[in-house]
Amino acid sequence: MNLDAKICKIMTGNVYSVKPEDELYRAIKLIRKYKIRHLPVVDQGTVVGIISSTDLNRLTFGGIFDNQDGTDEAILEMLSIPQVMTSKPRTVEENQSIKEVAQIFAREGFHALPVVAKSGELKGIVTTTDVIKFLLNSE
Repeated sequence: MNLDAKICKIMTGNVYSVKPEDELYRAIKLIRKYKIRHLPVVDQGTVVGIISSTDLNRLTFGGIFDNQDGTDEAILEMLSIPQVMTSKPRTVEENQSIKEVAQIFAREGFHALPVVAKSGELKGIVTTTDVIKFLLNSE
C-alpha cells in the first residue's frame, strides 16, 4: 500500500461546481441529478466555498418529499449560494499524499475536500470514500 501516492490518483476530476451568483436551485438540481454529495463553489477559478447535500436537505423538504421539486421553491428563492455554502473551505493540493489527506479527514472531520492546483484552480474533489476504496483495493 503506497500512502505516499498523490491524491490526484484517487480524486474525482471534472467536478461539477457552481458560482456564488448562481441560483441555489441550480446547486440542488446538480446534486440530485448527478447523485453527488459535495459541490464546490468557484469564483473566477478559485474555490470560495462548498455546499453539501446535507446542507441543502436541512433547508428543504428533499429528504421527506423526494422528487417533488415544487415544495422547495419558496425556500430556494429566499436564499443565495453564499448564504448556504461553507465559506473558505479547507482545500488540498493535487500533489499532496493520500496519507496527508487521510490525516486531515481523521483530524478535522471533513468528508470531502476540494483539490486545487498550486495556483488555486479547482482540479477535483476527494472524499473519505475515495480514501477507503484506495485502502481496500491495496490489500
